[in-house]
Amino acid sequence: MQNRKRLIDFIKRDWQLYLFLMIPVVYMIIFAYLPMGGIVIAFKDYVPRKGIFGSEWVGFLKCKEFFNSLYFKRTLLNTLILSVYSIIVGFPIPVIMALMLNCLKSKLTKNVVQTIVTLPHFISTVVLVGIMFQIFSARNGLYGNVVLALTGSYPPDPFSIPSNFRHFYVWSGVWQEFGWGSIIYLASLSTIDPHLHEAAIIDGASRFKRVVYIDLPGILPTVIIMLILRMGRVMSIGFEKVFLMQNGINLQYSEIISTYVYKVGLAAGGTTDFSYATAIGFFNSIINMILIVIVNAISRKVSENSLW
Repeated sequence: MQNRKRLIDFIKRDWQLYLFLMIPVVYMIIFAYLPMGGIVIAFKDYVPRKGIFGSEWVGFLKCKEFFNSLYFKRTLLNTLILSVYSIIVGFPIPVIMALMLNCLKSKLTKNVVQTIVTLPHFISTVVLVGIMFQIFSARNGLYGNVVLALTGSYPPDPFSIPSNFRHFYVWSGVWQEFGWGSIIYLASLSTIDPHLHEAAIIDGASRFKRVVYIDLPGILPTVIIMLILRMGRVMSIGFEKVFLMQNGINLQYSEIISTYVYKVGLAAGGTTDFSYATAIGFFNSIINMILIVIVNAISRKVSENSLW
């Protein structure tokens, strides 16, 4: 009863903040929690005219169809490769960038650099893919013109090599997001006690040693939490960018679970199968949940830092 009264007092005192909090809460309820009721479609042979409750219950039949399909191995492997590649390359770079920015003595230089590397985050996916095609076009792009000027002949089209899809996807994502991703680590670095650096300087520690023994351990809990959250999205690769970069040549490397769900559930014309697409999405979410639980358990055991 006392805790309830205290909560009411907090709400009365800071009602403006709780009012702002209602916006994301309502958003999450409407767009994240309420749609969960549609998961039941994965276990039914859904027919729109019959509705969700009028459609026939088929259990795990749609999941079994996906597991036995020719696309299961390809889409799962492509999704995992792209995601793991993105984590290996893209996760450490924002941390390194934050540490480097934190080492700059000039506040003006730091602000200018941070602004420049953060701006690509605000470029839309469509524009980003268009920029890639314009720069790396073998005929009309910067890449083609430079090679033509140096060698006298046009280079091979990099987009005609299927395996290049993964490199273009991952490294363009790194370029777009590493500045934005470094913001949270810069915020974490700002909480480190400056007296630690002062003591290290008196003891003769170089700037590099202070980064290794003070800055890096100081942001390690944040790094671990961000890694756990990132592992929870291993199977959730952005649909738009892959779909825009996808073509008949690189389909073997670019067909991932999200694009396959779109084609089966929405873009198949008269043969759309909403139950099949929902079952694939349900499988995707289950794998993400299992991964985040496992990584969280490992982190809690090894470093004592975890989400719960």
